[in-house]
Amino acid sequence: MKQISTFILVTILVMGLVVGVAHAERLVIEGSTTVLPIAQRAAEEFMARNKDADISVRGGGSGVGITSLIAGTCDIANSSRPIKDSELEKAISRGKEPKAHVIAMDGIAVIVNSANPITGLSKQQLKDIYTGKISYWSEVGGPSEKIVVVSRDSASGTFEAFGDLALDKQKVRKDALMEASNQAVASVVAKTPGAIGYVGLAYIGKGVKAIEIDGVMPTKSTVVSKKYRLSRPLFMYTNGKPTGLAKEFIDFILSPEGQKLVDEEGYVSIK
Repeated sequence: MKQISTFILVTILVMGLVVGVAHAERLVIEGSTTVLPIAQRAAEEFMARNKDADISVRGGGSGVGITSLIAGTCDIANSSRPIKDSELEKAISRGKEPKAHVIAMDGIAVIVNSANPITGLSKQQLKDIYTGKISYWSEVGGPSEKIVVVSRDSASGTFEAFGDLALDKQKVRKDALMEASNQAVASVVAKTPGAIGYVGLAYIGKGVKAIEIDGVMPTKSTVVSKKYRLSRPLFMYTNGKPTGLAKEFIDFILSPEGQKLVDEEGYVSIK
């Protein structure tokens, strides 16, 4: 009799676990390291309010996120650039229909080591540094020190956006240090006195300082006014019109509560 009771109890527990799993909704978000802080913070807040939601957030870069969306291995792709025509064509060929949702604005901040006396560059000077025409800080009014150029890697949406906005689509110099994340760029610049790099607004931290481009600092107000020339929208892509948990999550980010989180994370809300 005791054995039967134990069997019944175990069965009930297993059934309860199965029911719990069945009710849990899972959402996988992947892509841009620029959008990552927003997605992580929003996921934490959303799951705190919705106990049945299970949201996984990963970085990897905008290209990685869009590739995963096309492959069907993520539900939402974070991207700091618009989807490319080649990616869209590939998606359509696989029966996917990427839909863009602008969830915030950002400025690509050009950063140097805190000890660097340089406070600003023209866009032309910035372009010449990154394309290899300028190699010493003394050429732009700084110390007689070689410039260590730090860039994002090609999987990054920030790399694409910087190439369009700052370099007029010209190639980054061959000796540039290519880093896989905003945090990695900021870390290298903070540790290297002669370095220059670029990051999203939220990654301006200890050991680095943002500089003016054409006399304008990257701030929330200059991004909103579009006075800062290296400003761009941030996206979340879904396969077609979002439904279910994906829709609820994006609606949350676009809500007043969600946009407040955007501001708190150092980005620019759109509402």
